[in-house]
Amino acid sequence: MEKLIRFKKELQGIELPVNFTFPFYYEPHPLALFAAQELQEYLENQTDFNHNFGIKDQDPKNPIGKMFGVLVVQDKKGELGYLAAFSGKLANSNEHTLFVPPVFDILKDYDFFRKVEKEIDAITAQLITLENSEEHLRLKNRVQQVEKVTKRYLQIVKSHIKRNKTQRTVLRSNATETEQNLLNEQSKKEQYFLKFKSKQLSENVQKAKAELQNFTFELDRLRTLRAEKSSTMQQEIFDQYVFYNAKKEKKSLNAIFAPTVEQKPPAGAGECSAPKLLHFAFAHDLKPVAMAEFWWGASPQSEIRKHKQYYPACKRKCEPILGHMLNATTLDPNPMIEPLEKRIEHVEVLYKDDQILILNKPEETLSVPGNGNYDSLFSYVQRNFESQDGHYIVHRLDMSTSGILIFAFTKSAHYNLQRQFLKRKVKKRYVALLEGKLMDQRGRIELPLTLDFNDRPRQMVCHETGKVAVTEWEQIEYRAETNQTLVYFYPLTGRTHQLRVHAAHPAGLNSPILGDDLYGTAGKRLHLHAESIQFQHPKSHEIIAIQKKIDF
Repeated sequence: MEKLIRFKKELQGIELPVNFTFPFYYEPHPLALFAAQELQEYLENQTDFNHNFGIKDQDPKNPIGKMFGVLVVQDKKGELGYLAAFSGKLANSNEHTLFVPPVFDILKDYDFFRKVEKEIDAITAQLITLENSEEHLRLKNRVQQVEKVTKRYLQIVKSHIKRNKTQRTVLRSNATETEQNLLNEQSKKEQYFLKFKSKQLSENVQKAKAELQNFTFELDRLRTLRAEKSSTMQQEIFDQYVFYNAKKEKKSLNAIFAPTVEQKPPAGAGECSAPKLLHFAFAHDLKPVAMAEFWWGASPQSEIRKHKQYYPACKRKCEPILGHMLNATTLDPNPMIEPLEKRIEHVEVLYKDDQILILNKPEETLSVPGNGNYDSLFSYVQRNFESQDGHYIVHRLDMSTSGILIFAFTKSAHYNLQRQFLKRKVKKRYVALLEGKLMDQRGRIELPLTLDFNDRPRQMVCHETGKVAVTEWEQIEYRAETNQTLVYFYPLTGRTHQLRVHAAHPAGLNSPILGDDLYGTAGKRLHLHAESIQFQHPKSHEIIAIQKKIDF
């Protein structure tokens, strides 16, 4: 089979996995690692793509990295090989010798797409011509000018009336009845004048808009027509993306996403490497054995992607598709679920009185209950500590982060402490062990963060819609023997995964926290610990300073 690649090296002594890879959280199986390494060697020596991955000195500006995937399979004879794929297109093409084809190649197989695309382009050209016509621009400018003059004139009239009203208030204190009546009459006349002019000027605005309306109606009609054609084309395309599972059962993208919250596929669905690989395998009677996906090239500006780093399949686009494709395949258990099901039995108390409780949160425990029946530190506090006024969590730590966490036993204490956090009066310090060496001794990172909707719970940098996120840091020591750096983090804001993203992002420290399974390389634990905190006690107003060291 043309797309089935045979391993170059001997695979003796490597046992086959019992189950197939759980695609959303995994450690690559040795077979998948061998396949990925062979593919990476091919990519390093490949010059025919005409694609700038941003990993060589001669690459031009604005490099574009790419996600690649390998799928180890067995053929009908039980012999091993692997398939390779890339996400999206490569060098504006879907056809490359080594890689499996897309599930549906819109560039080659879809005349309807080209026809409708030409119609959409023609409508767009009409819109541009109409929007930029001299008459449209003249009428549009007239509406803006009339609205501007109207607003300014009414501001002057209202200011004049307000000033007269103030003067009448002073005069009324010593005015006779006759003078009072004259002042009231003057007030009524001014209000009538304001009402009359407002109506008159509003009519002028409406008249100017009416002259523009013929253009507005036609522009709206063309935009609606373009949106309808685009939507129809998209639905037609999604119906052409039909995916197999192990039983050769077929499902289109539209059918797969219909039961989801969004009800329709997001842009790019079906173009990731994992669905391409599995569909090709099932279509050609190849049995999937293990899978891995890795990033090749420079990281995008918003996301964090490391060259040659392995990543799980994305949630928003791939989870519904792979849910269908793998529903007849036995998978490895989800490693994210098993530890969470364990009940928290003991947590170290760092401080306690009748108002507040401070605990040393273990790593890989939830601060508050999440989806499912998972234990959390908040539930632990409710079980083990009495309070007549309830239990309240003051702030949170990421599940993987350990360290100091504050709870309150009263509403007033909870409110007081949260106000201190909001006003940034609480001093916090985290300690982290980073991969690699830092060039500077200290610094400040300002990278706004927002949720990556395609791959929850990952966060991404977005300078348009992201929330302000600021971190100050200083280097403690560099450990040459392990090429790791110990640092202090001082977060001035408290965004989700803030320290993890600021550490790993190329515009931050470009050094992921050791053991970071989302933005770096998974390990025994995330080496991030909330080491100290200082705040004012909500009742006594004394300064409370708590520190809990950790041995990294």
